[in-house]
Amino acid sequence: MTEFFFIASKLAWGILSPSNILVLMLIVGTLLLLKGAISAAKCFLLPATLFSLVIMLYPLGDSVIYPLETRFSKPDVMPQQVDGIIVLGGGEQLKSSLSWNSAELGAGGDRYIGAAILAKRYPKAPVIFTGGNSMLGLQGIGDEGRIARTLLTAVGIAEQRLIIESKARNTAENFLLITPLLPKLNGRYLLVTSAFHMPRAMGIARQQGIDTIAYPVDYRSNQPALRQWGFNIYEHLEVLEPAWREWVGLTAYYLSGKTNQWFPEPSDPRPIQKSQAG
Repeated sequence: MTEFFFIASKLAWGILSPSNILVLMLIVGTLLLLKGAISAAKCFLLPATLFSLVIMLYPLGDSVIYPLETRFSKPDVMPQQVDGIIVLGGGEQLKSSLSWNSAELGAGGDRYIGAAILAKRYPKAPVIFTGGNSMLGLQGIGDEGRIARTLLTAVGIAEQRLIIESKARNTAENFLLITPLLPKLNGRYLLVTSAFHMPRAMGIARQQGIDTIAYPVDYRSNQPALRQWGFNIYEHLEVLEPAWREWVGLTAYYLSGKTNQWFPEPSDPRPIQKSQAG
């Protein structure tokens, strides 16, 4: 079931990606137009044109990602002690790292800065990284764990503090596979991941019985007052793609029972139930 979910999610995103939807609509509309089916072609080309125009002129992605990024905040008062710092993979550029034999960071690189800040604040807490290879076509060729070890030591975290899990391919597997590696199963952990990804990550952690405190980083949206009209389709798509993907992920994880809330809340009134569900 875990294997099926991984493959199905990758294939589904190939269809549900806003960029891919736009291109497919243009292709279908053009083919219909070439065949003389003008009315049918309009059903694809007109929405695609309108969608392209909106994305080019307005940062629609900011509106889509903003609720995700504001769902969880850093603690107003940091805990005096934690049993570990969990860092989710996703800030690495695996293809570039493999291509150039170098530890390369991507848009989520702030996860490492967050880990470094927390590691300095809690010098006795182990830093637990989880991330493998999420690319369907490159399974078995490299993993994020090796990159993470290089980067985490580079930002000043002693290697003996590191616990590296390097087989997880998605967020559900992140928590499933680190559970047996946790220093204390009933301990309390700070969770570092991108702000837009935090609701799903917290929901999965709760479902699998890991007590976590959100420490979001890597904000992608602008405050409403700073959103401006302009001609920048690439920048706008850069925000819309992960935002839409996250909403799709929240829905898929809820429907498949990997979270018990569609949009996890900052305060979960239910007691944490220890679970090994993947």
